[in-house]
Amino acid sequence: MKILVCISNVPDTTTKISFANDNTSFNSTGVQFVINPFDEWYALVRALELKETLGGNVTVIHVGSADSEPTIRKALAIGADDAVRIDSEPNDSFAVAEQIAAYSKDKGFDLIMVGKETINFNGSMMGGMLAELMNFPFISMATKLDVVGNIATIEHDIDGGTEVVECPLPLILSANKGMSEQRIPNMKGIMSARTKPLTVVPAVVSDNLTNILSYSLAAGRTECKFIDANTPEKLIELLHNEAKAI
Repeated sequence: MKILVCISNVPDTTTKISFANDNTSFNSTGVQFVINPFDEWYALVRALELKETLGGNVTVIHVGSADSEPTIRKALAIGADDAVRIDSEPNDSFAVAEQIAAYSKDKGFDLIMVGKETINFNGSMMGGMLAELMNFPFISMATKLDVVGNIATIEHDIDGGTEVVECPLPLILSANKGMSEQRIPNMKGIMSARTKPLTVVPAVVSDNLTNILSYSLAAGRTECKFIDANTPEKLIELLHNEAKAI
C-alpha cells in the first residue's frame, strides 16, 4: 500500500506572533517551526499504523524551501520511509495543491492524507483542491479510517451524530482528532532519519490566485463584566446591545 502524507511547516503554538514589512509578511525571526499537528498526530501516525498492519510505504511531501527540511526530517524520525520536498514557497492553498498534484499524479498512491487544516491559516482547503485536481474521491474531517482490501471505511462527525462512508481506493482524506494518537520519535528513529531519502524536486508553473494585503493581530481580551444574579435583565441587555449575540 502506497500512502502519501502532506505536511506543512508551521510556527510552534507558543510562538509570539508579529509581522514585518509594514504588516505584509509574517516575522519568522527567532520562530521555532514544527510539523502542523493535524498532519503529524492524525494523518501521519494513522498512515504509519496502516503500513504496520497492511505493509507498504509511507512518503511525506512538503511544499517549501530548504529551511523546512528539519521539519521533514522529524516526519522521517517518526517513521515515514522517505520524503519529498517541492522547492517552492507555499503561497496559498491552491498553489500547494497544484504542486502536490503535479508530483503525485503518476506515482500510483493508494491513499493521500492531509491534516484537516493548518494551525497558522486554518483554511481546510488544500485537501479538497488536491482531490479535484487529481480526480480522486475526497472525505473531509475523518476521525476513523480502516482499510480492507481495496475498500476504505471512514467515519467523520456530522451534526447530531457520526457518518460512516465506504470508498474504494485511491482516495484523499483530511484527518481530524480521533484518527490516532501522537507518537514521539525515539532515538533509533532520529538516527535513521538522517539517512532516509529526501528528494528535492523543482516546482511546476502554478497559478498565483491570492495576494496578502496585510496582517493584523486579533483584538485582545476586554475587561470581564460581572452581572448580579438578581438582575438577569442586565445580562440580556448587554448580550443584545453590546455583544450583539442575541
